[in-house]
Amino acid sequence: MGTGQEQVKRELLLDGLDCANCALKIENGVRKIKGINECSVNFVTKTLSLHTTSDMDEQVVEEAKRKVLRLEPHIRISEKGKQMNGHVHAHTGSASDSQEHGHDHALHDHGHSHAHGNHSHTHDHGDSQGHAHEHGSHAGHGHDHSHTHDDAHAGHSHEHGAGQTKVLLARLAAGSVLLAAAIWSPLEGWAQFTLYALAYLIAGGDIVLQASKNIIRGQVFDEYFLMSVATLGAFAIGEYPEGVAVMLFYQLGELFQGMAVNRSRKSIQSLMDIRPDYANILTGSGDETRRVSPEDVRIGDRIVVKAGERVPLDGIVQAGRSMVDTSALTGESVPRELESGSDVLSGFVNKNGMLTIEVTKTFGESTVSKILDLMQNASSRKAKTEHFISKFARYYTPVVVILAAVIAFVPPLILSGATFADWIYRALVFLVISCPCALVVSIPLGFFGGIGAASRNGILVKGSNYLEALNDVKVVVFDKTGTLTKGVFKVTAIRPEVGRTEEELMKLAAIAEANSNHPIAESIRAAWAKAIPTQGVEGYDEVAGHGIKVSVDGREVLAGNAKLMEQAGISYTTPDTAGTIVHVAEAGTYVGHLIIADEVKDDAAAAIQALKKLGIRKTVMLTGDAKAVGEAVGRELGVDEVYAELLPQDKVERLEQLEAAKSPKEKMVFVGDGINDTPVLARADVGVAMGGLGSDAAIEAADVVIMTDEPSKLASAIRIAKRTRMIVWQNIAFALGVKAIFLLLGVFGIATMWEAVFSDVGVTVLAVLNAMRVLRVKNI
Repeated sequence: MGTGQEQVKRELLLDGLDCANCALKIENGVRKIKGINECSVNFVTKTLSLHTTSDMDEQVVEEAKRKVLRLEPHIRISEKGKQMNGHVHAHTGSASDSQEHGHDHALHDHGHSHAHGNHSHTHDHGDSQGHAHEHGSHAGHGHDHSHTHDDAHAGHSHEHGAGQTKVLLARLAAGSVLLAAAIWSPLEGWAQFTLYALAYLIAGGDIVLQASKNIIRGQVFDEYFLMSVATLGAFAIGEYPEGVAVMLFYQLGELFQGMAVNRSRKSIQSLMDIRPDYANILTGSGDETRRVSPEDVRIGDRIVVKAGERVPLDGIVQAGRSMVDTSALTGESVPRELESGSDVLSGFVNKNGMLTIEVTKTFGESTVSKILDLMQNASSRKAKTEHFISKFARYYTPVVVILAAVIAFVPPLILSGATFADWIYRALVFLVISCPCALVVSIPLGFFGGIGAASRNGILVKGSNYLEALNDVKVVVFDKTGTLTKGVFKVTAIRPEVGRTEEELMKLAAIAEANSNHPIAESIRAAWAKAIPTQGVEGYDEVAGHGIKVSVDGREVLAGNAKLMEQAGISYTTPDTAGTIVHVAEAGTYVGHLIIADEVKDDAAAAIQALKKLGIRKTVMLTGDAKAVGEAVGRELGVDEVYAELLPQDKVERLEQLEAAKSPKEKMVFVGDGINDTPVLARADVGVAMGGLGSDAAIEAADVVIMTDEPSKLASAIRIAKRTRMIVWQNIAFALGVKAIFLLLGVFGIATMWEAVFSDVGVTVLAVLNAMRVLRVKNI
């Protein structure tokens, strides 16, 4: 940032943030505050993320809260992540609320709007017994902003609670009855006008009130203003029935839109609802358990997880055997078996037996906590398309208002026979059509839905910018060990000389390697899989860089590389297969050799083929292994280019050369295991870490984390990215196309207010429903 000061991240939960336009308004307003380096509002999770400098942190956050309340007074602000007596609080409301276990967790929104002021379930975890804390601009002074301005949006919300919905439906019914009475009753003049006016005030008084308040606060160009001007304008030119009917239809459309948005929010959040609600901690030396908050469990504590329960913290199984469902973290449907000594991660679901687990990480450091944090922060890294829509919406509405004014007043002045009433009506239609709601709501939902769909498949994408970047990937660079191969050495061939058996060869090799800690020695002992004879074995000698000498029943046994054989003057066979070769000789006679190689992952070849089908132009493999080994693996998998015998710094250099050779529009992905590849992951356009399950280094370094060890998940990520972009651009084209058609029809006097409201609210509902199609991605 150029300040040289430490940057602090703060997150505010905005309960009542029910419209995407409001989210955009808040983001643009708060961003202008001095001392805020970065600001992002996540409409889906109702979270405002702020990056400030540490010396200005508190005053800047307070100023941000005041700004939010000035822009949207009905919003209840609470702060996420405030540590108080060991609990994480972000709670507004009364102390008694904490007994109700309302788990919002910023991602687990149950969709209740809670119009009543003192129940706002937005605390991070619901087992707290302490006092409720309101983090508004008067925190600690007994003033609760959460219920002082709730009427501001009453009946006009993109997410209606059950109470609000009933009130709105009652108002719509009353407004409809009064409108019908005004149209069909014999009343005329002021009596009839009074009925129309009452119907209008009941149906849309809140919209006009909100528009007035926004104008006083300097917030002119929004949907409240557009609808108020359009419908009041209809009254001004004597189109009373249309003014009332359009407001009724608009409110009904808003209700449907709210239901669609609410449903989509819950669909996305349910994909990421992996947060455990409680932990059963073992007390004392007995078998009694006590239910506590996962935040209260310490390292070394023992917890019990019963059948059907979610594992709350990372740890090691101390007792019990069970199958666990890992799909919430990995996207894998096949359960995994756990027994005593097995590592277990928070977020797994215990399927049958009872497990006793010793906790190895606090909740804040646990896998599920890190994943939730990643998912919640994903929206702060916005795609170029989202930035474009934000800028577009900022300038689009004022431009349309100016054009509407031109349409209203210029033609009657220059065209003979043109009336002001006719052209003002056309301008009002133009205004209603102009609202950019469909784009502002559906595009963030589309991207967030794509990130949710990826998480369902065990792929964590750290931002919609990375999801969008995956569309343009043309070069994929893989690390070999641990990425395309299992990273575990295994004896792949046993080749005895004529007159010798495989068992003899393996036995001598196992005896020689019995005391070595080298990975190759371990693979030989694993392949022998029997007790290694020790009788008559003596004189163990490890020759650095060559191998091992040992005496077995007085005969010298050698096991090592070609240099060891040459040193002993023993002729040996050179195999044509790539891998690490261990030659074995006994009493000066060559016995045979073993070939030891790193096994290729089961789906590695399929992953390369899938990438090529998706239009990837070039696949590259980088490895520190010998050239022959690297090239053999490359040939087996169908990789286009292989670069071997590379040190970590050589990999960065090679990546930069590949970067320079490609087109600037093309993106390059590097896929590594995330442990030794941090510099390369950071250097690529998109860094992808494999097997991120439990690997802190992977989660920190990469832009995309594949939670399993399957390279084929990269192709899944690209397919999800392409599907997301297709749906997002469908919505952009659909919304702008429909609006353009209706704007033209409105100017020429063909479209009425009815068509105008459909092109606003109807298009938004359809765009939101279309955005939700991205969630229908299962095991893609």
